[in-house]
Amino acid sequence: MKKILLAVAAASLISFFSWADDALLKTGHPDEYTVKKGDTLWDISATFLNSPWLWPEIWHVNPQIENPHLIFPGDLIRLVYLDGQPRLTLERTLKMVPGAGGGINGATKLSPSIRVQHTEDAISAIPLDRIEAFLSRSRIVNPGELEAGPYMLAGQQQHLIVGAGDRAYARGNFDDHYSNYGVYRKGQTFKDPITKELLGIYAQGIGTVAVTKKTDDVATLDVIRTYEEVRPGDSLLPSEDRSVDSVFYPSAPDADIEAQIIAVEGGVTQVGKFNVVMINRGEREGLQIGNVLAIYKAGEVVTDRVKGGKVALPDERAGLLMVFRTFEKMSFALVLETDRALAVNDKVRNP
Repeated sequence: MKKILLAVAAASLISFFSWADDALLKTGHPDEYTVKKGDTLWDISATFLNSPWLWPEIWHVNPQIENPHLIFPGDLIRLVYLDGQPRLTLERTLKMVPGAGGGINGATKLSPSIRVQHTEDAISAIPLDRIEAFLSRSRIVNPGELEAGPYMLAGQQQHLIVGAGDRAYARGNFDDHYSNYGVYRKGQTFKDPITKELLGIYAQGIGTVAVTKKTDDVATLDVIRTYEEVRPGDSLLPSEDRSVDSVFYPSAPDADIEAQIIAVEGGVTQVGKFNVVMINRGEREGLQIGNVLAIYKAGEVVTDRVKGGKVALPDERAGLLMVFRTFEKMSFALVLETDRALAVNDKVRNP
C-alpha cells in the first residue's frame, strides 16, 4: 500500500544546519533552487556545497514534516542568513495561481494548501537506476554456496534457454519455507590484493522463479522475471527478503578505512562517474550503508635530479564513492565524483 504524505505548505519551512562560516558554500552558488523531476539530493547539495555528501547535516530534523529527507519536484530551496549564519530552507507545497494566458503573472498569489504526495514521487538521494541490479539481485556468496543449492535443468520441451513467462525445471534440495528463488550465475572470485584472503564470489542475478510443484528432487518452476536468458546449470538461492530504500544517508565511517577498488561492474578496469565498484572492506571492518569514502590515485615515482634516486610523490585525491551494500568482507559502492580517470587498485580512504 502506498504511503501518503500530507504536508501543510505556506507556513512549513524546513530549518537546516548552520555553518560557522561560508567555507562549505560553493563559489557562485544560487540564492534559491527549484527541485525538478530527475534531480537527486546529491545534485542539489552540490549546487550549494563544496562537499555534497554533508547533505544529511543540512536536511535537518523538522518536527512539522514527517520525513525531511523526502524532497519533491516543485519544492523551493532558498539560501538565507540567520544571525549572520547561512542556512538552507525548503518551502513545500506552495499553491500557485495561474495568471492570464495560463502563465504565472508578476502578482502570483501564494496560498496555503494541502498536497498529497506518494513517497515514490520523492527525489532519490543518488541515481538509483545505476545500482538497482545490485540492490535487488546480485550478491556476494561464500565458496560452495552456489554449488550446494538447486540448479536449473531445462525449460519445457527441453529448451536450453528460458525467459520470463516460461515453465522450467530444476533439481536439488528445495527448502519448504521458500517458494520463490533467485537464479544466479557464478562470476568473479574476489581475493584481497594485499593479503590474498578470499573475500567472496560474485553471484550475478539472472532472474526469479517460483516453485509450483515438487516430485522427489525435481521441481516445476514458473519463471517470474529474467534479466538474462536462464540456462541449464544456473544456481538457485532462496530469494532475499530485503527492503530497498531510495534514501541513503551519507556519513563518514566510524573507523579508519584503508581499502582498494578490486573490481568494476561489467569486468572493465577503468572507472568513471556512476560506475559501480567493489572494494575489499566490509561489515567486519565497520563499513555501513551510506558511508562515503575518498578515492586516491597512487603518487607517481619520479627521479630526484638534485640528490638522485627515486621519490614517491604523495597520493592524490581523485574522487568520491558511497557504499550502498555491504557483505562480511567486501562492499558494493557507487562512484559519485571523479576529476580524472580511475582504475582498479586505486586506494580508498576516509573522506
